Amino acid sequence: MVDEQLILDSVGPVQAILDAHDGVVNVVDTTDGIIMISLEGGCTGCSSTPMTAMQIYYSLMKLDGVNDVVFVNGELPAYMRSFIDEKLGQQ
Repeated sequence: MVDEQLILDSVGPVQAILDAHDGVVNVVDTTDGIIMISLEGGCTGCSSTPMTAMQIYYSLMKLDGVNDVVFVNGELPAYMRSFIDEKLGQQ
């Protein structure tokens, strides 16, 4: 199980943007290293939410013990997820 505070501390450079726009990262579950999160507050309906989700996904997938990151409200489009997976595979 990945620590919820570590997840929140690791959302990367988007935290300042989230704070400025009343966006909230809600950790729903961390069972088996599968981080289930939702973006709420100011993120709801925001056109930048997919980009925010992409940055969070990238940051969290680098953490030890994280097997997957699932955005429960579908904030991360599949093509963006594939792009990040490809970049992470090249490292």
